[in-house]
Amino acid sequence: MYHIPVLLTESIDGLDIRPNGTYVDVTLGGGGHSREILKRLNGTGHLYSFDQDEDAERNWYEVAETSPLNNFTFIRSNFRYLRNWMRYYGVKKIDGLLADLGVSSHHFDDETRGFSFRFDAPLDMRMNKRAGITAAEVVNKYEEERLANILYIYGEFKNSRKIASSISKVRKEKEIKTTMDLVCATNIKDKKDLARLFQALRIEVNQEMAALKEMLTDATQLLNPNGRLSIITYHSLEDRMVKNIIKKGNIEGKVIEDMYGKINTPLKPISNKVITPSNEEIENNPRSRSAKLRIGIKQ
Repeated sequence: MYHIPVLLTESIDGLDIRPNGTYVDVTLGGGGHSREILKRLNGTGHLYSFDQDEDAERNWYEVAETSPLNNFTFIRSNFRYLRNWMRYYGVKKIDGLLADLGVSSHHFDDETRGFSFRFDAPLDMRMNKRAGITAAEVVNKYEEERLANILYIYGEFKNSRKIASSISKVRKEKEIKTTMDLVCATNIKDKKDLARLFQALRIEVNQEMAALKEMLTDATQLLNPNGRLSIITYHSLEDRMVKNIIKKGNIEGKVIEDMYGKINTPLKPISNKVITPSNEEIENNPRSRSAKLRIGIKQ
């Protein structure tokens, strides 16, 4: 299987889908969430699904060849361009948007992409192999201080300067080209720490935080009244941004009041309690272990 969808029932139920509505899945991946949305639409409803990865595009169209869909549009693009693409298709408002952030199990299992330290592969980590810098370019060309900041912010390493220094020393002798080159250069042994190292580089390579900020801001403006955001996150930086946009109306989490002292926020959470996977789901799909689902409704 290309990818097992996380929190499938909870995230789709959270959209409260209108059969004739317009919806967006900004992270198509293996298509699990998109398929479930399509099941709940009638002939006048429509789903637009984004993914910048060619593997996701190929996987979807192999499935779609046997059952063409008239109410589905695939968009091969980064979701940061959500507003531009909706304008291109003449969509002024949407009734709901779903995002399953992070990396699919397919990417971790693909030995050629460099997303996992389990395989010795070229240090790439690009979601879109057609554009952008690779992880190898980041570790070999970034200044040591900038590299340390990335590891501190995106990987939450307290010893980020030490790790960056180790990388800097090794790359002076030889270029760090593969995942195993990187593991050796950092001398990190613990698997959880290695996962955080690869996470930090992946976030930088794909500019995930900037893209998420743009998408969430545009999605909030595109939603119809009572439209919903259903967002699955996997680490604290993502979750904080989603929580802030839903509760405070902005990414930074600033409290903005009107002249009467009322907090000005276009969204409200359907529940103050974050939704997490059951023990059974975690057992069947380990990727879901750190998943958090937040759902907001347009006021």
